[in-house]
Amino acid sequence: MAFFRSVTALSRLRSRVSNLSNSVRWLQMQSSSDLDLHSQLKEMIPEQQERLKKVKSELGKAQLGNITVDMVIGGMRGMTGLLWETSLLDPDEGIRFRGLSIPECQKLLPAAKPDGEPLPEGLLWLLLTGKVPSKEQVDGLSKELRDRATVPDYVYKAIDALPVTAHPMTQFASGVMALQVQSEFQEAYEKGIHKSKYWEPTYEDSLNLIARVPVVAAYVYQRIYKAGKIIPKDDSLDYGGNFSHMLGFDDPKMLELMRLYVTIHSDHEGGNVSAHTGHLVASALSDPYLSFAAALNGLAGPLHGLANQEVLLWIKSVVDECGENITTEQLKDYVWKTLNSGKVVPGFGHGVLRKTDPRYTCQREFALKHLPDDPLFQLVSKLFEVVPPILTKLGKVKNPWPNVDAHSGVLLNHFGLAEARYYTVLFGVSRSLGICSQLIWDRALGLPLERPKSVTLDWIEKNCKKAA
Repeated sequence: MAFFRSVTALSRLRSRVSNLSNSVRWLQMQSSSDLDLHSQLKEMIPEQQERLKKVKSELGKAQLGNITVDMVIGGMRGMTGLLWETSLLDPDEGIRFRGLSIPECQKLLPAAKPDGEPLPEGLLWLLLTGKVPSKEQVDGLSKELRDRATVPDYVYKAIDALPVTAHPMTQFASGVMALQVQSEFQEAYEKGIHKSKYWEPTYEDSLNLIARVPVVAAYVYQRIYKAGKIIPKDDSLDYGGNFSHMLGFDDPKMLELMRLYVTIHSDHEGGNVSAHTGHLVASALSDPYLSFAAALNGLAGPLHGLANQEVLLWIKSVVDECGENITTEQLKDYVWKTLNSGKVVPGFGHGVLRKTDPRYTCQREFALKHLPDDPLFQLVSKLFEVVPPILTKLGKVKNPWPNVDAHSGVLLNHFGLAEARYYTVLFGVSRSLGICSQLIWDRALGLPLERPKSVTLDWIEKNCKKAA
């Protein structure tokens, strides 16, 4: 929690992490103590509660910017309106998890093997505490999550009540809703728990939820695509490795990909649809299951998480029409054909970012290392060269660069997970880490019910002066 004190502190932080070697030396001082995760949080929470009180007292009247009519009718873009501790998104440099960039996370967080991808459990620890855990702490958290990953039979029955043709996200969200029956927060609230203790059952619900969603997600995959075959978890594997295993993929490279995938998709500050939805619903003191299920329904939208399935389908349409050995000129023609038909090129552009998404970059590096000759990867590389200049020429696109969705489907497809309709479920499993981490801090800090003011077009016309 010590990474962000103010905007000025953030500027100082950026200068301190201007190169990786300097950041490593600094972050070694921020590494975890020997306490377990729950104990570390219990120790940190009083300090952060006092910190929030001080911020409200000393900075409560400080202005963060002006709100314009464009912001109100334009999806609140550019409007600062949320406290989100676990990550911060910079338009130019991309996401930082508690101050760490993706390359820094790859360098500092424990891995399953030497020079491997970071373990998602390590990122979960970082998101919750702001501290880099030891390998022993991550291994302990892995075991705890495996022990919590017991899904009641009625959850499977709730999913089975749906047609097998239902979208994977519909089945997944239904399974998460069924998990809510065992909510410890709901039980504690009904018994009259003091609000200062809200964070504790929220913590239990959140870790149970994080532990169980890969099991539910794997069941959905097997039910739809593999005739209901169930693969039990492997107690020797970590969170990402086990998820891949339960899906039926045991190639060591695929296990590494899943670790990377879950890590980089876990959180993207609080303003995106799924994160904001989870925060909004939780602000009503809905428990983590209800809040996360709502977040999943936002994630399922074509303008948010569903985009990753659209990318692979579009890339395959290019191959179907033009072949794998498509020339640069043919690819340009196909891109223009897509744009002129009133559609977008999926996987390019972002609501906040103004440079290439670092989540795209790390996936590209993974592909260069493990599958450089894959035809679809080579096509993605050509798109990286072709699409941005075309979008720039249009003059309407603020960010012509590829985002995280532009690459993930090709990697998954290479290792055999080719069912594009399922990809948003993978995104959903990953996003549980970020949403639940922030939700725990929402309750620990006593953040209030979210209730912004809305206005009508009549009000705007009557009360806002016309621009000069």
